[in-house]
Amino acid sequence: MLIGNVTRDPEMRSTPSGQSVCSFGVATNRVWKNQAGERQNKPEFHNIVAWGKMAETCSAYLKKGSKVYVEGRLQTRSWDDPTGVKKYRTEIVISNMIMLDKKGETAPQPAAETPGETPAAEGNEEEINVEDIPF
Repeated sequence: MLIGNVTRDPEMRSTPSGQSVCSFGVATNRVWKNQAGERQNKPEFHNIVAWGKMAETCSAYLKKGSKVYVEGRLQTRSWDDPTGVKKYRTEIVISNMIMLDKKGETAPQPAAETPGETPAAEGNEEEINVEDIPF
């Protein structure tokens, strides 16, 4: 479970079988005071991967700078680069995501999909309920 800020716009792709996959980065920041009482910061950067409907939702609603809660599992992949050196990448494959930006802050809202439908950002003063998110 992480809460942080999106470091780059989500990149949406499809597998050869047609399944959607979205990748983006999230930065978290650890803040503490050292023995001298000085404030210290240590940022960490995480690689995030979403699949299926979750990927489509992340691609549509998140952008660089968005505050987000993600929940998932760690996965490490390995491959050989062109010079034959084995490379590793650890990612968080998310199973849950909650957008934490206040209404109208950073993330754009999609246009209405059917005539007469009002997008969530227009004319609706309620906060988004977690149970209303379609994933």
